[in-house]
Amino acid sequence: MKTAIKRMLDTIEREVHYTRSLIGKNALEPRVMAAMGAVPRDRFVPPDLKSLAYDNGPLPIGCGQTISQPYIVALMSDLLQPEADHEVLEVGTGSGYQTAVLAQLVRRVYTIEVIRELGEASAERLRALDYTNIEYRIGNGYAGWSEHAPYDGIIVTAAASHIPPALVEQLRPGGRLVIPVGLPYMHQELMLVEKDAAGNTHTRDILGVAFVPLCETQEGNGDSATLH
Repeated sequence: MKTAIKRMLDTIEREVHYTRSLIGKNALEPRVMAAMGAVPRDRFVPPDLKSLAYDNGPLPIGCGQTISQPYIVALMSDLLQPEADHEVLEVGTGSGYQTAVLAQLVRRVYTIEVIRELGEASAERLRALDYTNIEYRIGNGYAGWSEHAPYDGIIVTAAASHIPPALVEQLRPGGRLVIPVGLPYMHQELMLVEKDAAGNTHTRDILGVAFVPLCETQEGNGDSATLH
């Protein structure tokens, strides 16, 4: 296991080197790399794919969804510039892997999943792994989670057709939003949105990515439910 985790971390470092001109840095923050090494990725993939858990690629997790490749999880976490006292929102719990990485880095994670089957399974998995600083909701990620706003950071783990205004509104001044934007199964761009102290936003394209589409429920907030 330690060998597989080290191989994954080495691969992430190589990917950072290859993309340094796009992401604007030569290395990810040590705290982020430590979190990546601490989360057991094999616990977040289907049993028949455990042998591939630490490879640098996405894997199917059911319901037409995937767990993102480790490099992208590490990069998106790093782009948030997470601090130990931060509260962050994750849109798209999926397997719960990105959630677990964030939980290693910040004080509290609020995570939303639109597919109930995935959301409930991930909450059970994360609780079994003793993560106690996460709150879960089944609902529409486009609407965010206004009850706990504003957030120091927001991360979206599926591709949106546009940057949801509600997420920008729920971002604290000085906060960061990391989101893939683009049409399903076509060109998508990982984007960083920064909100300055005056509330103005500044957007930067980071690099091309490929994510499953962000789903939106027909009822909007009406069918949201917090998991206890």
